[in-house]
Amino acid sequence: MRILVLNSGSSSLKFQLIQLPEQSVLAKGAIEEIGKEKSIVTFSSDAKEGVQKEMAIPNFEVGLTVVAQWLMEGTIKLIEQPTDLFAVGHRVVHGGEILKKSMLATPEVKAEIKKLFGLAPLHNPANLKGIEVAEQIFKGVKQYAVFDTSFYADLPAKAYRYPVPKEWYTDYGVRVYGFHGTSHKYVANKGVDFLGLGEKHKIISIHLGNGCSMAAIKDGVCIDTTMGLGPLPGLMMGTRSGDLDPSVLFYLHEKGFTVSDLKESVNKKSGLLGIAGDNDLRTVLQKRKDGDKDAALALAIYTYRIKKYIGAYIAALGGIDALIFTAGVGENSDEVRWESCEGLDCFNINLDAELNNKRLANTRNIAKESYVPVLIVPTNEELAIALEVTNL
Repeated sequence: MRILVLNSGSSSLKFQLIQLPEQSVLAKGAIEEIGKEKSIVTFSSDAKEGVQKEMAIPNFEVGLTVVAQWLMEGTIKLIEQPTDLFAVGHRVVHGGEILKKSMLATPEVKAEIKKLFGLAPLHNPANLKGIEVAEQIFKGVKQYAVFDTSFYADLPAKAYRYPVPKEWYTDYGVRVYGFHGTSHKYVANKGVDFLGLGEKHKIISIHLGNGCSMAAIKDGVCIDTTMGLGPLPGLMMGTRSGDLDPSVLFYLHEKGFTVSDLKESVNKKSGLLGIAGDNDLRTVLQKRKDGDKDAALALAIYTYRIKKYIGAYIAALGGIDALIFTAGVGENSDEVRWESCEGLDCFNINLDAELNNKRLANTRNIAKESYVPVLIVPTNEELAIALEVTNL
């Protein structure tokens, strides 16, 4: 069966056509800068060399039409007609407290996604648009919504409630929702299978990209996560501050900063960018190598916060069976992994320098023998979405 996975962003559209049960990617691509004068279109498949070109893509309708034409016409022709697809799976960032699991995108589900625009203003509107457009272009094909937040549906109240007036929760839905759930669930399951841990296990998953989060997972259920109502708290990120004393915002507001100024600053001008002047970790690592003190400080804060949460989550779990690094930085930066785990011998965590430095694409253990396994597990959110759809 063939499942088309769509990730609709505020100005981008990414897709993969996946063949199951083989789990092979038949085609993938992306359209960036939708709505601009020139959009960047990238397609590739097993059947044809990659294509990259600039063209005008004014909206999602045009973008998805271009994707459909590429899949159904020309030399590739991976599908003859829309109904050759088993289903279309959509990444939806926020499911709130009602949409707690992946499900068919019925009118009721779409109405609920719309109600959550306020909690995910950059993502849910685009995600919903992607579903609505796909319904028109791939007529007769079932559309499924897979929510980033669903992995956190079973968080205990002591983890998801904030110690604030009860009405904030009951009237406005203020609580921890968590994000990157599809990735955390996927790599945790991969890690359990790789180690043969069985149903009983205690895992800490560390997703490090431009956005960063961690999850404490006990027996397959997430019991805590670093992101909250939105994706801002927790770890230091590319442009987000991570954990921040609210007093800082009150203080700066009194100094003349507007709410919009502060929101922009902590989401888009902080993190690695705020300290080191660049949000690309590779550039920051090079700047540190060249003697840049700000870059050195940025990386020290970055890895220190990861280390703090490792300790906190070991306490929350009551032990640890495996630590997992994933996503762009987690999979590729030996320096970040090493510095995040340095000094954790007290928890029986100790990396093997040679194994940590190797660049491989498969799941592997980089810990010293007899120590707690530290895995690198390549994430694959598109495949995870396709598998969710198949399970449904």
